[in-house]
Amino acid sequence: MWFNVLKNTVFPITIGIVLILISCGNTTKTGDDRQKTIDPRSKTQDPRPIITGANQTETYISLLQGKRIGIVANPTSVVFKSNGKNYTHLVDSLLALNIKISKVFSPEHGFRGTADAGELVNDSKDAKTGLSIVSLHGEHRKPKSEDLSNVDIMVFDLQDVGVRFYTYISTLHYVMEACAEANIPLIILDRPNPNGSYVDGPTLEIENQSFLGMHPIPLVHGMTIGEYAKMINGEKWLKNGVQCQITVIPVKNYNHNMSYSLPIRPSPNLPNDQSIRLYPSLGLFEGTTINAGRGTEFQFQRYGAPFLNKSVFTFTYTPVENFGAKNPKHKGILCYGEDLKNDKTTNEVSLKWLIKAYNNASDKSKVFNTANFTTHAGTAKLQKQIEAGLTEEQIKATWQQGLETFKNTRKKYLIYN
Repeated sequence: MWFNVLKNTVFPITIGIVLILISCGNTTKTGDDRQKTIDPRSKTQDPRPIITGANQTETYISLLQGKRIGIVANPTSVVFKSNGKNYTHLVDSLLALNIKISKVFSPEHGFRGTADAGELVNDSKDAKTGLSIVSLHGEHRKPKSEDLSNVDIMVFDLQDVGVRFYTYISTLHYVMEACAEANIPLIILDRPNPNGSYVDGPTLEIENQSFLGMHPIPLVHGMTIGEYAKMINGEKWLKNGVQCQITVIPVKNYNHNMSYSLPIRPSPNLPNDQSIRLYPSLGLFEGTTINAGRGTEFQFQRYGAPFLNKSVFTFTYTPVENFGAKNPKHKGILCYGEDLKNDKTTNEVSLKWLIKAYNNASDKSKVFNTANFTTHAGTAKLQKQIEAGLTEEQIKATWQQGLETFKNTRKKYLIYN
């Protein structure tokens, strides 16, 4: 189970992130049997510790006492011990404080994080607590009215990575919509965005709306979950323009220029800082037939395929089944590609790898899965631009108007500088 793997697969925590809340229950050991984080991203100018929303129990506990609570959570929903290393799951911490949790709602990858990307997750019960778990990545992605019948207030605590096709913000949309319709308040326990220092990429065209992109935003939006929730409300993106009653518990001592190293991988195939940094760029390969490191221990830090030119791509690897990918692209087949585990690209969506792969494919017609690529890119234009031979600079120039429009809108909803 991925949760068991998690016990020995955590990020080195940013130096100085010493979180103040004392929580209850079992702790999780630190360390990594597989792959050390390449960049600890601990270069913060502010000597004060970053304190996540979940760690500020004293701020929100009074809002929960005496209420029936629903929680949207996954393995990243944790409260850190005072040493900044060990932690307790938010659900376990609240139960230990005699908070009545009626139900857990789980996003993509499930409550304990064991499911592959895109894999449907069924409703279940948590083996540890006995709580009912309602999947929001199974038959329905929006809580049904009966799911909320015994809920007085909802809590949302997921670690996002700031990329449009990372589906936690789509789950946020549907949870807000359901809460608004049922007149249930929503508390958002905010967390830093590890890709929060920039805005980049093509802006989604509304005709290409899907669960991989529900709103007209760039590929990298540069907002925390709390800020994004404010935007969803303010731009009236919920059905029929309804608005959700939200309370955001902000991160203390955080701003968008800070580097932040995630202490827990946010999903099975984002194992470290490097993968998260490259995810906006290499995530576009998900809409192609090219493997982006799934089925290896270097997910989103390499790419390759059997049909790429071996004289250009001398790096090789063979994807195999692992806990993050039951059936990775080109499983068991030697792939030619590029190793990016030491690449220093930062603060941009880079197209150079996608363009290089397309230009050096033995059969270019094999590269794009057109419908899937369009949903990832949020636009049909990007594939056409690459096929037409446009350079990265030429393509990125076409993004600028959409980026400027979004940045002006984004300003209205920022909580952090």
